[in-house]
Amino acid sequence: MTADQSDNNILVAPLNWGLGHATRCIPIIVALEENGFTPILASDGVALAMLRKELPHLQTLELPSYEIEYAKNGANFKWKMLKNTPKMIEAILKEKKMVKKWVKQYNLIGIISDNRLGVFSKKIPSVFITHQLNVLTGNTTWISSKMHRFIIKKYTECWVPDQAEKPNLTGKLGHLKNPDDRIRYLGPLSRLRKLNLPIKYDLMVILSGPEPQRGMLEGQLREDLQRYSGNVIFISGKVEAKQRKEEIGNITHYNFMTTEQLEIAFNESAKVLCRSGYTTVMDLAKLGKKAFFIPTPGQYEQEYLAKKLKKDGLVPFAKQENFRIENLLEIDIFKGLPEMETPIHWKQLFGLFEKE
Repeated sequence: MTADQSDNNILVAPLNWGLGHATRCIPIIVALEENGFTPILASDGVALAMLRKELPHLQTLELPSYEIEYAKNGANFKWKMLKNTPKMIEAILKEKKMVKKWVKQYNLIGIISDNRLGVFSKKIPSVFITHQLNVLTGNTTWISSKMHRFIIKKYTECWVPDQAEKPNLTGKLGHLKNPDDRIRYLGPLSRLRKLNLPIKYDLMVILSGPEPQRGMLEGQLREDLQRYSGNVIFISGKVEAKQRKEEIGNITHYNFMTTEQLEIAFNESAKVLCRSGYTTVMDLAKLGKKAFFIPTPGQYEQEYLAKKLKKDGLVPFAKQENFRIENLLEIDIFKGLPEMETPIHWKQLFGLFEKE
């Protein structure tokens, strides 16, 4: 059934900040369809391009870009974000107007926003997805967290993709001392499944995130991996019109992979080298994989997750400027992420959108 014919349309709008927000929405989108709803997808940039490739049968809409860009120097990350704030506010105001129009135009009965701050409506149930109830920004954490929770209060519910109790993956990022009753913990979300496949690669490298840091790390690792003797599959995380595959010595390079291809690649790899973005952390937990993290320079959330998981004895990490390929030997000293399989009661969760 198309969106034009359906009276069960739900707008699903992930933030375009790398691919993580969009990919973690895929299990929700699939579950919506399985429960009789018609998802309409909205985003911009590479996140929208990826959703169109993954779910070509669904209607997609384009939202204005927040124009998120990392600083070349991680120490300047916060100031770069502050400089971009006026553009971001402009985009949020634009998307609020667009969503107001779409509620009528597409007969929406619900909204699910993954960190898009202007995608909500007072007229229909609206959900905000985040793993950051506390937004870490160094000495300004108190104000950034307060502002974020002020935004969350505009939504009917807030869904956190983590466990409510310990052990959990987000620590203080996703947990408050006095949680609001609108907060619901889903358990970790992943579009991947654990498969019983033989190991083909000693190492999987998977990159993501906005430029220029994604490209800077790719260049660094291409050079470092010349000293690595095992078989490597290297996914650059660049969503382009056509998939490209290139084999250079012991390394198989891809610009991007579909969900199905990624699922096989993860399962066929002994170890993973990646950013410590939360979506990747959830994927690794779902698959029970051992990994090594290189947090994005200056991104407090990724640095916190990497430090937390190292302190828990699960995954080692190194700063980007300090990383050497020999650091991968540390992986065997750590336990690896434990498999976290939390059944999600979708029918109960989606009861929010049921018409009375």
